[in-house]
Amino acid sequence: MIRAAARAFRERGYHNTSLDDVAADLGVTKPIVYHYVGNKQQLLFECFRTGVDQIRSAFAELEGSRADGRTRLLAVMRRYAEAICSDFGWCMVRAEDQDLDPELSGRIKALKSEIDQGLRRLIREGIEDGSIRECDPKMTSFAIAGALNWIAHWHRGRDALSPSEIAARFIDVFENGLRPRNER
Repeated sequence: MIRAAARAFRERGYHNTSLDDVAADLGVTKPIVYHYVGNKQQLLFECFRTGVDQIRSAFAELEGSRADGRTRLLAVMRRYAEAICSDFGWCMVRAEDQDLDPELSGRIKALKSEIDQGLRRLIREGIEDGSIRECDPKMTSFAIAGALNWIAHWHRGRDALSPSEIAARFIDVFENGLRPRNER
């Protein structure tokens, strides 16, 4: 149900999608949808949370890893890009823009902050272990998240590149910049 709702929100927009639409897409009745969610706002939040949980799990999987900060940051970035390329990407970047009640909006902001703080932590750890050059962790985190989040504005599931290929190309830009090969 959550995946079907995420697809509907991406294709039609949140305000142009009703729970009747989600039920019809699933081939079920509206009461069945209401059995699982209380309203459309809650369904949007669940779509957001499902996508963000992919990133959160990447952080969790790296806990206790002996890899350097850069390696761990790149692993999270890869999962982040893949999550944004998933059916949940639109919801992940647009949920906060919708007319949500203050409680759900606050929960979305808290989850986004958790991801931002996790990126900053990995950047700081990379600076400390020498795997990342000296930089401003806050601005670097904003640049990474901003670039990765923008994928949801242009990516369509039928694109020629797979989510993994898109992630690899974005990571290459962050990892290697725009320098010519002979300057690396």
